[in-house]
Amino acid sequence: MDKEEKKPKTMKLSIILSLILSISIIVLILYFTIDAKTFEYLSTHQIRYEFFFAAMGINVIYWTLWGARLKILSNAIDKNVNISLWESTKIVIANLFLANITPSMAGGEPVRIYLLNKDGLSIGGATASVLGERLLDAIFLLLCVPFALFVFGKYIDTGPLRIGLTIAIVLFILAVVAFVYTLKNPKKTKSFLIFLSNKLSRFSRKKDSENTIIDRINSEVDNFHDSMVFFLSDGRKAFIKAGILTAVFWITGWMIPPLILMGLGLEPFIIESCAIQVLLIIIVMMPTTPGSAGVTEGSTAALYSVLIGSSLIGVFVLLFRFITYHMGLIAGAIFQYRIFKSVASFSLDTVKKQK
Repeated sequence: MDKEEKKPKTMKLSIILSLILSISIIVLILYFTIDAKTFEYLSTHQIRYEFFFAAMGINVIYWTLWGARLKILSNAIDKNVNISLWESTKIVIANLFLANITPSMAGGEPVRIYLLNKDGLSIGGATASVLGERLLDAIFLLLCVPFALFVFGKYIDTGPLRIGLTIAIVLFILAVVAFVYTLKNPKKTKSFLIFLSNKLSRFSRKKDSENTIIDRINSEVDNFHDSMVFFLSDGRKAFIKAGILTAVFWITGWMIPPLILMGLGLEPFIIESCAIQVLLIIIVMMPTTPGSAGVTEGSTAALYSVLIGSSLIGVFVLLFRFITYHMGLIAGAIFQYRIFKSVASFSLDTVKKQK
C-alpha cells in the first residue's frame, strides 16, 4: 500500500477512534449516573428546550467571532488581500472537522493555512495568521488561569482531580514559556529541534534526508518568528483588535454550559462555569486522544459534578458535548466535503504542495 492510500485510512481511523471514545465515555457516564432521581427530576421539572436551541445559536456565533478574528489577522498581513467575514467563517467551520479529531486541535491549522492561501494569502502570511491565533489564545487563557483557580479552587476537594488539574496547568504554562522562548531565540530553537529530530529519527521507520529535515525545521521556525515579530510591530493594532475579539469569542463560548443548565431547570453558575471552562480548555489542549475525545467528557463530568450533583451530570455531559463537539464535527465535515470533495484525504502535505 503506497503513501497516498495510507493517508485516507489513517484519517478514517482517527475519525472512528474519536467518535468511539466520545460516545463510549458518554454512555459510561450515563450508565453510572442515571438513577431513579434522574427520571423523577426530568418528569417533575419543566425542561426549557429553548435554552438548548439558544446554546446551539451561541455556538454558531462563537464560530463567527472566530472567523472575524481570523479575518482581522489575515487582512492585516497583506493589504492587497481582503478576506470577507463569510469567507473566514467558512474557513473556521471547515477546520472544525480535523480540529475535532486530532490532539490539541492541531489538525485544523493546516486546513486554515491552505484555505487562506487559496484566498490569496501567501503560505507564510497564512501561517502567520494561524500562529497569531495560537499566541492570542495562549495569552488570554494564561491570564484566566488565576481567576479559574480562585473561583473554582474551593470546589476541588478530591486528590485525583487536584493532581490532574495541577499537572495540566503546569504543562500549559511550560508550553507558553517554550512558545515565548522560541520567539526570542529562533537560532537556539532551530539547533535544539534539529538535535531532537536526529535523536528521534533513530526510532522512525520514515527516513527523510537530513537536509530535508533541517530545511523544514528552519522554515517553520522562521515562519513562526517572522509572523510574531510582524504582529508585535507593524501589525500591532490588528493584533490588539484580534486580542479583544479573542476574549469576546472565548467568553461567548463559555455561555453555552449555563444555557444548558438553565434548560435543565438548574442554576446557571455563570462565574463558576467560566472558571471550569478555562480549566477544561487547558486539559483539552494537552495532546492526548484524537480531539481529546473521552478525556473531555470525563473531565467535564468530574468538574461539573461538584456543582450539579451526580444524577443529572450524564444528561448535562451529553448535551454539552453534542453542542460543542458533535455539532462542530458535523458542520465541519459538511463544509470540508463541499470544499475538498472528501472528509478523509486532507493532510499537511496538501499545504506543502502549495509552496
